[in-house]
Amino acid sequence: MKKLLIAVVFGFLLMPMLAIAQNAFDGTWKIDLNKAEFPKKPDQYLLQNGEYECKTCVPPIKVKADGQDQPVTGHPYYNSVAIKVVNDHEIEETDKKDGKTVATATMTVSPDGNTLMVSFSDSSNTSAEPVTGKGEATRVAKGPAGANAISGSWRTTKVENVSDNGLMWTYKVGGDELTMTTPTGQSYTAKLNGEDAAMKGDPGVTSVSVKMKGKDTLEETDKRDSKVISVTKMTVASDGKTMKLWVDDKLRGTKSEFVATKQ
Repeated sequence: MKKLLIAVVFGFLLMPMLAIAQNAFDGTWKIDLNKAEFPKKPDQYLLQNGEYECKTCVPPIKVKADGQDQPVTGHPYYNSVAIKVVNDHEIEETDKKDGKTVATATMTVSPDGNTLMVSFSDSSNTSAEPVTGKGEATRVAKGPAGANAISGSWRTTKVENVSDNGLMWTYKVGGDELTMTTPTGQSYTAKLNGEDAAMKGDPGVTSVSVKMKGKDTLEETDKRDSKVISVTKMTVASDGKTMKLWVDDKLRGTKSEFVATKQ
């Protein structure tokens, strides 16, 4: 009887610890951009002879740079692009889907030609307010002689002033399932055993699978029409306050790292 009582008491004391471990991901998380490590692979642009190319877009984009909507295919978030040349150091891009503007961006090259500054507003993947922010990239290689200054290769070095709706998400573990929701309208509920589940609210992701890799590590695989497009590994720190994320973007062939804090 005494042994049984000790076992029951020990089990009772252990239950909260197990609950915390099993639900380490529960809560709302926010990316800290000051601790981000962006892809080393550069983006490549070319603006010359009245044509604009984004060579590292997936699929690549090549359109007239006349400020008019130009049709593009293969992009789930937009199907036309308009490039307006402001001057030899600046352009404005407008993306539309079925005639509706879903994203705008201004790209400006510094006078010395070594820094690319971008400001953007993107509602292509949100049912609420657009995601807004700014970024900077450092020149890796120059474009051809006579081309607009945005031409060449650029590596992202900074992203800042991003609206909270583009940085936050919420996890809730219930039994053997994980539910994810975002302020921009994406959500899924998936088994923690790696089975595919439907992604809702994201034109570019049709299904997702999640799998626990120990008590504090989760791996998420995103797919588009059964093709893996990204794999994200997440590990919660022992204090439960921060999460490290490693993102392997299979579409673009890039890798990045982020830190998120529990809100």
